[in-house]
Amino acid sequence: MKNFAKTSVDAQQRVELHDKLGLTGAEVSINRLPKGGSVPFVHSHKKNEEIYCILEGKGRAEIDGESVELKAGDWLRISPNGKRQFFAASDSGISYICIQVKENSLEGFTATDGIIMS
Repeated sequence: MKNFAKTSVDAQQRVELHDKLGLTGAEVSINRLPKGGSVPFVHSHKKNEEIYCILEGKGRAEIDGESVELKAGDWLRISPNGKRQFFAASDSGISYICIQVKENSLEGFTATDGIIMS
């Protein structure tokens, strides 16, 4: 068994990578909303926090009734029980990566979890 997996994705509205890469500790998705588009539902989670990286464009997230403006280069973390919905701006689409992991599950960081081999 290989110690890595690789995939390529095209410009779909949403791509989930858990099956494509065999992910076991996180869910990662690539999302694209057209100008004026939105995720058609409000949601929260039972155990997983979400980390968003805005790749292109601009828009906003509504989180627990608060509007958070988003643009390329922004990063956003939302606790599991935060009620969220995403919207693209009326004049710009938005593309973002969403990383979903179990809240409080990180036991080490790169410096403490890494093993130097040479």
